[in-house]
Amino acid sequence: MQRNSVYILLLAVCGLIVLGVVMLFSTSAFAQDSHGDMYYFVKRQSIWLVAGCILCAAAAISDYRIWQKTWPVWFGVSIILLILCFVPHIGMKLNGAHRWINLGKISFQPSEVGKIAIVIFLAWWFTKYEKTTGKLLDGLIKPLLIISVPLLLIGSERDLGTAALIATMAFSMMFISGSNLRWLLPFVILGMVALVFVTIHIPERAARIMAFLHPELHKLDKGLQQYQGLIAFGSGGVQGLGLGEGRQKFLYLPYAHTDFIFPMIGEELGLRFTLLTVFGFLIIALCGCLIASNARDRFGILLGFGFTILMTFQAAINIGMTLSLLPNKGMPLPFISYGGSNLLMCLFMVGTLISIHRHGRLVETSKSDLLLAARMNVRGIK
Repeated sequence: MQRNSVYILLLAVCGLIVLGVVMLFSTSAFAQDSHGDMYYFVKRQSIWLVAGCILCAAAAISDYRIWQKTWPVWFGVSIILLILCFVPHIGMKLNGAHRWINLGKISFQPSEVGKIAIVIFLAWWFTKYEKTTGKLLDGLIKPLLIISVPLLLIGSERDLGTAALIATMAFSMMFISGSNLRWLLPFVILGMVALVFVTIHIPERAARIMAFLHPELHKLDKGLQQYQGLIAFGSGGVQGLGLGEGRQKFLYLPYAHTDFIFPMIGEELGLRFTLLTVFGFLIIALCGCLIASNARDRFGILLGFGFTILMTFQAAINIGMTLSLLPNKGMPLPFISYGGSNLLMCLFMVGTLISIHRHGRLVETSKSDLLLAARMNVRGIK
């Protein structure tokens, strides 16, 4: 399992991507902003997919330790891109949030680069300060102060969900690296309190919380998407209505091709495929952890765990949101939802995991075993 984890990982990722393309064909033709072209979103996602595969291959054949040396570049570029979201004629304001920058015919979400940059920085930091990770300053205060810069920018974009995801990933990496729980737990609680405080003081976010707590009372406004999502799951049942036969995509369920594509899987393909989707992400989590735990150095371990946490936690948030287990949050389902920048960065993370596996201890051990066997055979012949 450990030696073949990278192949199982690739199989799970490819399966999710194929499912995403198929569901995009089925749902995106009826989207409001398709510009009269039923294949508009499929074409754009295909371009991002090709670019993502190229980036994945480049990351896979590269030595992942190059990111340890170039973390300032990642961090600096992410800060610049996040600031550009607020620059007129470059930044885009959609649904009350400044999350995108306009690159001509395409738009890009800088927070996706910010997530990658923070993981690389934290992996570098806790590798450099391995001996003092248990101390309050080096193990908690200093790294939190540094990552607070992109986190505040992302929070200012009204993207509290992504900020919460990054914070969860950061605290998880601190725990894995050996930060003292005596200091870590109070900061985790403080962060949760701060998130709740900020959420209830933003009217739109507070309305989403109320819609989550009382869905029946808000099923025509802020709770519309989650309510229609539950109808989609119930309509599909175990067998599903059949591919292309879903009804919620006919503008009953807004954003059926993006954040709420998981209910469409349930409606058209049934419970079996929704469970297979969840199983696919569980496989990614398992294989990612196996690859990370067998990395050749501390940086590879932390980088692998950080990327695995990002992909799987984001999937868990999206699935929980569409099932009304969590408040509504605009966050795509990795590899499946329409969203080019997220797909691009997810494939980069997969390529990096492949690189970590290529340079891992198990691969090196197997090569040395083959060399030893070859030498023994030669001596036997002699």
